[in-house]
Amino acid sequence: MHIDTERCVRAVQSKDARFDGWFFTAVVTTGIYCRPSCPVVPPKPENMRFHPSAAACQQAGFRACKRCRPDTSPGSPEWNQRADLVARAMRLIADGVVDREGVPGLAARLGYSTRQIERQLLAELGAGPLALARAQRAQAARLLIETTPLPMADIAFAAGFASIRTFNDTVREVFALAPTDLRARAPHSEPGTQANTAGALTLRLPFRAPLNPDNLFGHLAATAVPGVEEWRDGAYRRTLRLPYGHGIVALTPQPDHIACRLTLGDLRDLTVAISRCRRMLDLDADPVAIDDQLRTDPLLAPLVDKAPGRRVPRTVDEAEFAVRAVLGQQVSTAAARTHAARLVTAHGERIDDPEGGLTHLFPAPEALASLDPESLAMPRTRRTTFTTLVRQLADGDVHLGPDSDWPETRARLLELPGFGPWTVDVIAMRALGDPDAFLPTDLGIRRAAQELGLPSTPAALTARAAAWRPWRAYAVQYLWATDSHPINFLPV
Repeated sequence: MHIDTERCVRAVQSKDARFDGWFFTAVVTTGIYCRPSCPVVPPKPENMRFHPSAAACQQAGFRACKRCRPDTSPGSPEWNQRADLVARAMRLIADGVVDREGVPGLAARLGYSTRQIERQLLAELGAGPLALARAQRAQAARLLIETTPLPMADIAFAAGFASIRTFNDTVREVFALAPTDLRARAPHSEPGTQANTAGALTLRLPFRAPLNPDNLFGHLAATAVPGVEEWRDGAYRRTLRLPYGHGIVALTPQPDHIACRLTLGDLRDLTVAISRCRRMLDLDADPVAIDDQLRTDPLLAPLVDKAPGRRVPRTVDEAEFAVRAVLGQQVSTAAARTHAARLVTAHGERIDDPEGGLTHLFPAPEALASLDPESLAMPRTRRTTFTTLVRQLADGDVHLGPDSDWPETRARLLELPGFGPWTVDVIAMRALGDPDAFLPTDLGIRRAAQELGLPSTPAALTARAAAWRPWRAYAVQYLWATDSHPINFLPV
């Protein structure tokens, strides 16, 4: 996108918010960089330089605009719709791997050398993994400075900086303000944040419009596991297992953002928690591109026009979702919740939730690998499926994460007993984040297809769905929405 100068200039001149996060505009006469929708008068085209990432702008010596806050743009849709090396690396960087394990750790997870990682990220993003992680640390620091009363030294280490001096230098370089000055401006410059109590952070998660919250929050609330998830006071709340501790998040849909309230045991988990919540709500999707593609099918077009902007409800924990997918095989939503709730009570780690009714973290695969299969109230074949999955996850023989290679992971899952196409595709869609995952054998999809006049047999429907690629997972959401199941409605 950023190399198409003419298209970028048009987006900046029209202040088109659809392109926020796709590219960034650096202005050579002012030394600042902006998002395309910046409200200031657009600079002359000859003074614009376009970069693919905020990190590339910072690396080139530009400072973040104080008006449009380009570091808070929605993330690029590229990283969630691709499965190549760069996309997998970007998902891992967003998950904090570089801060925790360094570039060698990032390379080891991806199975490439550090030199190969550096070269490919520089070629596509204009910045290497360290610069990209530094930009993420700067954003976390700004958020903590503006939304908490924490001492600057605590913020520096919570944001991932190795020293207070590096923290101070980075904040000054990126935002052209000292940390104390940034905090002094916060009450007026950051609408939507508010004073926090009891260690909670309140912030806004941006997205590209339109966003239809009905199936997104409806699905999460209708399938919520008691003790781990709940719908309370208009918000979806759940517990989070994070690298340095645990947390609780409350997510509330608003017309132009998602209100997010985070309570963390360790503030070093801030960027990871935000990244996982954005991924769960699919907030970095490009709904205009997706819906335009699906509208080319005359039988899907009325569904898209009726409620555009549907997202794919995903997960904050890929292994957890895989376990829950097995529990949900061939049973109702209520039965799947009951099975999961029993596991949580017996094997989950207890937590305190002063603001609601959350009681546990969902048990990790290591905790489930040692359970007695006879304690599972399910058929023997499904017990075998369950115990095989958790053992493979605990041993690392099956890896589910933001860095997963989608084709390889699908192949490994299909080798497990009891794993058919439906289970593998629902995990690919909601855990791995594959935007083209499709469920032609799903009963709800086949019923919706028949009602709409689409082919209803799996083979014929798959052939028809070829025209929906690479967005078939979103077509699934529109097809599911024809049913009256609670997953399709925003809870009241």
